[in-house]
Amino acid sequence: MDIKNFKGALAQIAEERGISPERVIETIEAAIATAYKKDYGQKGQKIKAKFSPTSGDVEFWQIKLVVDNGMLYTDEELEEMQERKEIPQDEARAGEEPPKKYVFNPEKHIMLDEAKKDYPKIKVGEEIEIPLASKQDYGRIAAQTAKQVILQKIREAEKETVSAEYRSKEGEIISGIVQRIEGHTVFIDIGKTLGLLNREEQIPGEFYRPGQRLKLYILKVEETPKGSVVMLSRAYPKLVSRLFELEVPEVAAGTVVIKAIAREPGFRTKIAVTSNEEGVDPIGACVGQRGTRIMAVINELGGEKIDVIMWEEKPEKFIASALSPAKIIGVKVEDKNTATVFVPEDQLSLAIGKDGRNVRLAAQLTGWKVDIKPTEVAPEEVEGEPAESPADNQAGESADAKPKKVKKAKITKKAKTVIEDEEAENDEADEESVDQVDAADEEMPQPVEGITEE
Repeated sequence: MDIKNFKGALAQIAEERGISPERVIETIEAAIATAYKKDYGQKGQKIKAKFSPTSGDVEFWQIKLVVDNGMLYTDEELEEMQERKEIPQDEARAGEEPPKKYVFNPEKHIMLDEAKKDYPKIKVGEEIEIPLASKQDYGRIAAQTAKQVILQKIREAEKETVSAEYRSKEGEIISGIVQRIEGHTVFIDIGKTLGLLNREEQIPGEFYRPGQRLKLYILKVEETPKGSVVMLSRAYPKLVSRLFELEVPEVAAGTVVIKAIAREPGFRTKIAVTSNEEGVDPIGACVGQRGTRIMAVINELGGEKIDVIMWEEKPEKFIASALSPAKIIGVKVEDKNTATVFVPEDQLSLAIGKDGRNVRLAAQLTGWKVDIKPTEVAPEEVEGEPAESPADNQAGESADAKPKKVKKAKITKKAKTVIEDEEAENDEADEESVDQVDAADEEMPQPVEGITEE
């Protein structure tokens, strides 16, 4: 045997199949043991082979289980089982516990007294290895059987490796290509295997075509009789947060944190964000310059609308922000996690949203039951803490309060100026007799009265 070429072949198989070289050697050992049993073994024997890739030598052993009388079926028990047409389980199947009792077979079992002659410290339930003579020549049938065993074991190892790899990626986002569509199920090529996109995990109204590239969320890996299946999703809410991690470096680095997310796939999504560092605007970071970052996420989701709002500790402010873009007059927090929101008449339909979607998403995002009531009452007169609109938050005070203060200041200044001008004109009047001044005063209105008339 050319050991150098053999090692190269092992490495190539391991690389192509994505399995470890040790697993390939285990597969070869199982195949050689099967071929040995086919040509030189006896029925019922359990053969173990040990292959050395360094020297190319193979050693063989026969495995026997140590039993006592308590582990064996009696003749009466076997007769009863035969009458009930039951077949005693002689070996444990994969994933099952070993049987409590066995039908004695000299090729598989050895009594405890006999085993202690060669192995004094052996115990019941342990296995002993009896060396066998090595063989190099195998017949055509044995070689064909070994080949089938190798292919089967390699496929099993490959499936286990793929299953373990994608199981470790659960909760992450992956890029895939639509391979085929069968009914409402879409099969996605995600690299080493195919993923399933079921109907309930698809975005409503989204159409798929073969060759289309998509980003998907790995829900879980399910074990089926046909092997492991990777379940994918396009409707899961965390898909949006994972897309923001790809597009927004601040989110990926943890500077900006997505605290909550509410989504109705295909229609609208609301996310609440906050910043862990001063001076970082979380909303601006998610939106990007001229909206480039958020537009990349929207385009990936097929045009689904996304609202990015600021996370607030106070429920009143958080609920008011969650109902954006509607302007809120005030929020009254009640018991049992219920809040009443007061909005102007012209903002009622905007706050509720089409089919009630805006208020429903706001309730999911905040975790509060939201009751919207139309009112024109000023924020100061509403019970509870008045809410501020996004524009008011930036200015630092309500928009209604500012014009009133400015207007009042201007009127006061104007009145004072006019009074001073009238008094100056009176002081500069011609000095006439007291009677003439009194007569002039009677004809002309007083300065303050004249200002009041204006």
